[in-house]
Order: sequence, then structure tokens, then C-alpha cells
Amino acid sequence: MDNINTSTAKSPNPSLNTYSRMATLILASFSVIVAWVVWRITRNLFIRSPLDNVPGPSSGSYIKGHLPQLFAVDGWEFINRLGTKYNKVVKLNGLMGHRMLYVFDPTALHQIIIKDSEVYENPEWSLESMRMTMGPGLLGVHGARHRKQRKMLNPVFSIKHMRSMTPLFYGIANKMVTGIGREVGNDQATVNILDWFGRTALELIGQCGLGTSLDTLEEPEPNPLGDAVKEFLPAAFTMSEFQFLLKYAKNFGPGWFRAALLDILPVPGLQRIKGLVNKIASESVNVLTQKRAALKAGDEVLLKQVGEGKDIMSILLRANMAASEEDRLPDDELLGQMCLLVLAGTDTTSNAMTTMMDLLARNVAIQDKLRAEIVEAQAQYGSEIPYDELVALPYMDAICRETLRLYPPGMMIWREAQKDNMLQLSQPIIGVDGKTVNEIFIPAGTSIMVAIRAVNRDRSIWGDDALEFKPERWLSPLPPSVTEARIPGVYSNLMTFNGGGRACIGFKFSQLEMKVVLTTLISKFKVSLAENADEVEWNASAVRYPSVGKSGGRPEYPIKLKRIRV
Repeated sequence: MDNINTSTAKSPNPSLNTYSRMATLILASFSVIVAWVVWRITRNLFIRSPLDNVPGPSSGSYIKGHLPQLFAVDGWEFINRLGTKYNKVVKLNGLMGHRMLYVFDPTALHQIIIKDSEVYENPEWSLESMRMTMGPGLLGVHGARHRKQRKMLNPVFSIKHMRSMTPLFYGIANKMVTGIGREVGNDQATVNILDWFGRTALELIGQCGLGTSLDTLEEPEPNPLGDAVKEFLPAAFTMSEFQFLLKYAKNFGPGWFRAALLDILPVPGLQRIKGLVNKIASESVNVLTQKRAALKAGDEVLLKQVGEGKDIMSILLRANMAASEEDRLPDDELLGQMCLLVLAGTDTTSNAMTTMMDLLARNVAIQDKLRAEIVEAQAQYGSEIPYDELVALPYMDAICRETLRLYPPGMMIWREAQKDNMLQLSQPIIGVDGKTVNEIFIPAGTSIMVAIRAVNRDRSIWGDDALEFKPERWLSPLPPSVTEARIPGVYSNLMTFNGGGRACIGFKFSQLEMKVVLTTLISKFKVSLAENADEVEWNASAVRYPSVGKSGGRPEYPIKLKRIRV
């Protein structure tokens, strides 16, 4: 009896103890955060920095700095002003007075991306954000771990492998055109082309990336992984500013404490993203398990699977099984690559293709010239133009390059100085103090925005017509102002796919996807603007996307398609 009374006295109501612990956790978290915020504000307010001599716009908010303007869906005026009013290096403010630089000077970018890349690493908050959403895949790790993963992945994104997968690309593109054809009927109709391109990109990643179908491109059918991927980026758009808090998360106690805090934060958008991430991770485990079983069963079983064993994950798993122990990737990193493929390889390409449709609808002469080139090639090689001949079509290639120059899906990437560094400039700037500045001292911890859109549109590099959509610029040798700028991008003197050791590993996949879809669609339909085209808004975000009516609305793009009579 004494034991029972003692036990009861210790815990008269377990639920009250739970609420008490939760209240204590919330109170402790609030106290730590308030104290830390006060310290950060005081520190940044009273300590001068060498970066204060770099010109930049005034900040309306000391707490949020320029982040609300950088991440406003209708923030194009501010973003464009950064690329035209200032001379290639701009000082901005982040949370609580944190100094940042917006950089599009080619010499500085070469130093950041290539020459001193070990100094300018991906910021920890960015890596943490990627690990939280995609796992420890290529975008969520750095250093030796990143190089090891990239070495394993490089062969599956080679030209040789793209060539072998081209028939799969055409098969999916033809299913897309058949589906669109049902919607268009015998004459013409307005369709949501962004939805079709998004579904097509998802199925291409499914079949060619994972070896599984994520969207049949017929009547919509429930698919847990495909549905979660479609919901993810629209949900993430609403939480862009939140990720910057991850920069300071390590200040808020040990990992278990931060995880518990994340679970109880009453932020609906954050909890929705968590749910989608868990669903994507769970379904990815199922796909990986099935893929391993097929590989063990042998080639006969593998050939019967979606992708016929040519998909990226099948080849990666084979290579991983054959690798030495020290080179082999653990399961969490394999799953990270799967999440990376589906999350990073869908909206980027589908929005780029939608941009292309918009430009072709507004430039009928360019559209007609492209169609003539496609039809001529199809007459020579058949409706499915082989890989080498397809990528060599000059006008199509020029349209792709010009679209990605003017309208890169992602506007910027982030780096953070790991130690003090002197950043060199191609052209001097005039400091706030009125003196000429040829180099800038970068204190450790400085956040750098590599301004992709700004360098791609820089008039001093691309000429006075830099803001014009002009595919012809790629049909003759580029001017010395471009070639001598030494822009460190991996693709065509552009920063669209980044450069150096962290360049987009899938840019050849993306290029093939664009060209196959463009070939298949433009040979069957004429493209023109829908009646409500003037209501379309292009939203600034992690991936630029269109909506109808108001900024930040549901991603969609209506376009009019008319059948071509042969």
C-alpha cells in the first residue's frame, strides 16, 4: 500500500505532467530566443563592418532587413533594380542587421564559385534546409561527402546515358501530346500547359530517374509519391523566409531540443511541409526496396520494370553494389538522391518549358521558324529525332539558351564565407565614402547571393539588347564582352545551372527533356496566347512560376493550342 501511495503521489495526473513539461519547454525556448535576438540586434547595430562601405538600398525593417523584398512574389521591381542601379556588388541586410552581398561581378563570381570555392561554401542553413526536405543527398552535404556522391552520380548523367534514355523521353512526351489532344479536340482549346508540363516532368523523373511511374498522363490516378511532390513546392513557397532562421538554429540548444521545438511550433505551413516530407521519404523507401528486389532477381525481372533498368536509380544501385566499402553510399544518402531527383527536377524544368511556350506565343515568327526546323529534321530522321541530331538543331538550341538566359528558373544561389577573404572585382565600384574600391574585404560569416538573373541580363556583358528575347544572338559567335567575362557557369556562359564543383548535375537531363517535349508539341500544335493572358502573373520565388489573377495564386498557365492539319 505504501508503494501504491508513493507512486500515486509522484504522478497524480500524467497528462498534467505532460502539459507542464510542454509549458516549461515553450517558456525556456521563448526566453532563449528573446535573449539571443537582443544580443544579435545590439551586436550588429553598434559594430561596424567593412561591408558598410558597399552601396545598397536602405532597409525598411531592422528585424527582417531586405528579406521581405527579396522573397515577395511580386518583388520584380526590387530585384531588377538591384541588377541595374548598382555596379555588380550590392550590400543588403538580412535578419537583425546581418550583412549580405548580392554579387554579379564575373571576376568575383569566378572566385566564389571556382577559385576559392572552399572558402565560399553552401551556408549551413541552406544545407540544413535541404537535409530536412530531401535528406542527405547531393544538395544537403558538402566537402568530401559531396565529392563522393557526385563521383558516384556523374556516369548516370553522362551524354552516353542520355542517348540511351532518349526513347523513354519520347514515349512519355508522346503520351503527354495524346492527353493534350483529348483536351483540345478536333480544332483548338485553351489548356493549362503548366499542369501538363508538371505532370510530364514528374513522369520523366519517375520513369527515367526512379524506374517507377508517378503519373500515367491519362486520367489522374492517386499516387502517394507523385501527389506529395506536386504539393511540396507550392507549400514551400509560403515558407521562404523561415529557412533563414535555420542559420541560427544551432544557437537554440542541442538537436533533440530543436527537434522537439519544431514539432510544437504552431505554424501550419511548416507542419504541412513536414507531413509532405515524411510522405515523400516513406514512399521513396518503398521504391528503393522494390528496386533492390528487382536487381537481385536479375536482368529478366529488371527489363519488365518501368524504365527497363536504364533509370538513374537502377544504374546507381548497381554501381553502389560494385563499389568498394569506402566509396559505397549508405541508404540514407541513396534515399537523399531519390528525393533530390523528384523535388529538384520537376518544377524547375516544367516552369522553364512554360516560359518557352509564353515566349513562342508572343513571337509567332520565331515559333514558325522553330517548327520549320523540327519538321525538316523529322522528315529526315523520323518523328523521334535521335539524341545527337536533336541536340544539334541550331534554332531550337538557341531558343532554349535564350529562354534560360533571360528567365532562369532560380534567381540566385547562396554561399557563406567560412573565413576572412579578399574578393576581387572586374570593375571598381564607388564606395559609400566616395572612394574607388577594387577589392572588398569579406569577413567570415558573410552571406553571399550569387545573382544568377542579374549576371545573365547584365547589359555591360550582353549588350544594350540584353533584356530582349533574341535567339539569333546564339547563331553567331558571342561578342568578346561575353567570352572574356569568364562567367563561371557550367552551361553556355550562363549562371543558370551554377558552375564549379556544385554545378547542377542534371542539366543535360533537363536540356533533353525540354527539347524532346518542344519537338513533340510544336510539331502537332500552334501556340497562341489565351484570352486571359493579360491576367497571368509571373511570381518571384525559389522557382519562378506563373499564376492567374493575383500574385502568389495557384500555379497555372492557360495557353491556346490549335491542331496543325497535315
